[in-house]
Amino acid sequence: MNADADIVDALRAGGFLAPGAAPELERLTGGVSSDVFRLQTASGPVCVKRALATLRVAAVWEAPVERSHYEVEWLRTARPLVGEAVPQVLFEDRAASLFVMNFYDPATHSVWKADLAAGRVDPAFAGQVGAMLARVHSGTAGRAEIAARFPTSDLFEDLRLAPFLRHAALAHTDLAKRLVALADRTAASRIALVHGDVSPKNILCGPGGPVLLDAECAWYGDPAFDLAFCAAHLLLKCVWRPVHAEGYLASLAALLAAYCPGVDWEAAAGLEARAAELTAAILLARVDGKSPAEYLQTEADRDFVRGAARELIGATPETLGGVAQAWADRRGRA
Repeated sequence: MNADADIVDALRAGGFLAPGAAPELERLTGGVSSDVFRLQTASGPVCVKRALATLRVAAVWEAPVERSHYEVEWLRTARPLVGEAVPQVLFEDRAASLFVMNFYDPATHSVWKADLAAGRVDPAFAGQVGAMLARVHSGTAGRAEIAARFPTSDLFEDLRLAPFLRHAALAHTDLAKRLVALADRTAASRIALVHGDVSPKNILCGPGGPVLLDAECAWYGDPAFDLAFCAAHLLLKCVWRPVHAEGYLASLAALLAAYCPGVDWEAAAGLEARAAELTAAILLARVDGKSPAEYLQTEADRDFVRGAARELIGATPETLGGVAQAWADRRGRA
């Protein structure tokens, strides 16, 4: 029996599909951590997602499949806070590490990464992303009952801190003490519910605004990580598509301007300072971590990111605006 048939059987056994149903299951492309399918049912299409034990990257990178359940928990927790900005969970089979959510038609929901690459850069949209993140963080900060539902520190270590910050430290021994200390401090944080993969590839541009997908790294920890992860992606786009760099930097400014007013659980300046440090480290990890950015295809681009990130780690500005300015200044000198 093939894997696709196993999924249909699990959906039937769980009652999501009728015993005699013969649904159309279409495998979708692009995922490195999960199998993703479009399932055509009698009431319309839905999306089925199943976690992989070994991620599709060049380095050996294994991760426990129980992260699927915590993605479901993140979606169920975030949806009351941000509504349709996150998918609705329709069914979960925890034992099979799969779940079903609503399907978004590519004709009406483009991928933000593709829009950015094509020069369709809208800073106001980035602002909507920032406001959405702030609502999730604010609505979950200091909530012991939510923290108890996410015993995922080991998962976050496996999926983010070890392959990004700690792996980069192995390649940059002169920065290892600083990178390891940053990873340790982040690991010890228990502040709010974190998505962990706020990347343009995981954000859809829909008629009602952004839709955030792929919460496999869900963790109750430091919300600065979400802000930093998205900031790093916007800065990297300046290297990938330099002709649109001004728009990417404006998008980062809009993201930050919309996020910071929603920070009501701590001083925004302290959170932003942590985000600035994490952004610098994540930039380095996107070259010398286990998951390098696939669009940095030339050695010149990788050298620029490596050099700029090292400079930022050595002397990190206290604000993300300062990080962005230092990045732009170095681009101007390149």
